[in-house]
Amino acid sequence: MSSPDFKLKAEFKPKGSQPEAIAGLVKDLEKNSEKSKQTLLGVTGSGKTFTIANVIEKVQKPTLVIAHNKTLAAQLYNEFKEFFPENRVEYFVSYYDYYQPESYIPQKDQYIEKDAQINPKIEQMRLRATSAILSRRDVIIVASVSCIYGLGNPELFKEMGFELKVGEKIKRSDIIEKLVDIQYERNDMELVPGRFRVKGDILDIIPGYQDDILRVEMFGDEIDRIYELDPKNMSKKHEIDSFYMYPAKHFVIPEEDKKNAINSILKELDEWLPNLDMLKSHRLKQKTLYDIEMIEETGSCKGIENYSRHFENRKEGEPAYCLLDYFPEDFLIVIDESHQTIPQIRGMYKGDRSRKQSLIDYGFRLPSAYDNRPLKFEEFKKYMNNVIFVSATPGEYELDNSNQVVEQIIRPTGLLDPEVEIRPIENQVEDIIKETEKMVEKGERVLITTLTKRLAEELTEYLAKRNVKARYLHSDIDTIERTEIIRNLRLGKFDCLVGINLLREGLDIPEVGFVGILDADKEGFLRNDKSLIQTIGRAARNANSKVVLYADKMTDSIKKAVSETERRRKLQKEHNEKHNITPQTIVKPIREKVVDISDVKHIPVADIPNVIVELEAEMYEAAEALEFEKAIKIRDTIAKLKKKIK
Repeated sequence: MSSPDFKLKAEFKPKGSQPEAIAGLVKDLEKNSEKSKQTLLGVTGSGKTFTIANVIEKVQKPTLVIAHNKTLAAQLYNEFKEFFPENRVEYFVSYYDYYQPESYIPQKDQYIEKDAQINPKIEQMRLRATSAILSRRDVIIVASVSCIYGLGNPELFKEMGFELKVGEKIKRSDIIEKLVDIQYERNDMELVPGRFRVKGDILDIIPGYQDDILRVEMFGDEIDRIYELDPKNMSKKHEIDSFYMYPAKHFVIPEEDKKNAINSILKELDEWLPNLDMLKSHRLKQKTLYDIEMIEETGSCKGIENYSRHFENRKEGEPAYCLLDYFPEDFLIVIDESHQTIPQIRGMYKGDRSRKQSLIDYGFRLPSAYDNRPLKFEEFKKYMNNVIFVSATPGEYELDNSNQVVEQIIRPTGLLDPEVEIRPIENQVEDIIKETEKMVEKGERVLITTLTKRLAEELTEYLAKRNVKARYLHSDIDTIERTEIIRNLRLGKFDCLVGINLLREGLDIPEVGFVGILDADKEGFLRNDKSLIQTIGRAARNANSKVVLYADKMTDSIKKAVSETERRRKLQKEHNEKHNITPQTIVKPIREKVVDISDVKHIPVADIPNVIVELEAEMYEAAEALEFEKAIKIRDTIAKLKKKIK
């Protein structure tokens, strides 16, 4: 598999701790080429993505970057694309715009059918990712945790593809037959990815994984010319000698395998039915036979993935193929924000299994549906031959399983971690008012974190009564409104933002000069040492910032967080003094206002693509939180907006 080398393009060179971090990570990858497990412990704002980009260029390994949500994955994808414009940087996330999984609630005797809306653009990007990694090595795929879900056999995906070559002797009808076999659909009217049209001796095809039209001109039973066309104006882009055509979908099944799978499904059905009572047995038999009929007639059925074990001829309990199987053995895995991503990967299998159990127990699915599942964590670990965990606050798993922890403490900007003070809880609100007044005089902003939504709302109300311009932020506030609140804080329309889990918002706001953490001594998820360090980091974009923990007792978490912040601050100070660096507050442009979507009629057409991106993020959040009614409303709004730009 020959391909160009990774070539990093950047206007700046590694600075601060970056050169040492890059050298340390590369050294271990070269020394332990098949068992390199490392942690990059990088403080907020230290340029961890740029460090990883440098490592990729130096070790020249195909790389999978895993993020814990789609928003972060999109952010990383855009950053890596800028760093590697000449290489393939791809994006692989769940292709559902809206997804409600199939489930059964025994207490209510309620069966909820799977309801999903697939985003064709994301499906195309997934195909681009897999076709890229099967054909070249200079590939970075940025993925969400959906990369551990079933995807279809990579060997079959490659084998069922075929090459088109100028000068090749082949009948036009044979090319058409091959295209249909790999899930391409003939449509002489509308050409979109995954379709082809035929006009005399000309075949126009849009591969499932690209936008350009591939034109194949025949001369009798020989391919005369192949070239790519711009679909917008049909202008010729360039001629090519050959093109490898991958399938239009990840799940491709040869006819022989389909027959064997149906026999295997029927065998499992016969063996399982005696385990069910009459009602459940009748329900399962009816459903399974209907699915088989659909597979025989159309090649597919609703929920066909639940039969994947039969189609892939896997043994009971064996994992399905997933994106990780498409990579060569020596690939590099980068797990971003590993303190959140690792627990998420761990939890996927259990959540999927418990939902499937009631479907199987009550006669809605065969037991083989259990094997249409994400990887168990133990299975995922087998792929981790070369891995870098990236986090400002790595978890125990990462630290216990790393050959080394590489620290990136010195920021390229010279900014220090903020000063941390501990003050008593008594009069904490009065103290916040005083601090806010000081910040307002300096033209800076304040972030306050509370433990509950109710407290956030009550505190905001009280601050308003005391003439402090304040707003609150929590998960009930939708994506677009949240973006607007943050924008208005930066613009100075109000001075104090009160929230609960402000880490979730990714609030890197240079204008913030003071962070107040209320009830810091209440041990728990939001007040453990990792959460405290992450919250303290919210003030690390401002050269004069300060953090106050309001607490009456020194918990272990407070001790660890304060001690770690002081350690980092000391190292940063020493570096600045040695190199005569004066820290400067980051200057970050304030993004344009996101338009109001309460009435889609009044949204300018030019703004619609940006609004759709914001809404999609909100819809994913709602679906993941099982707020399906909210997700449906957002999905319908997106559909209306898409009609406006067609």
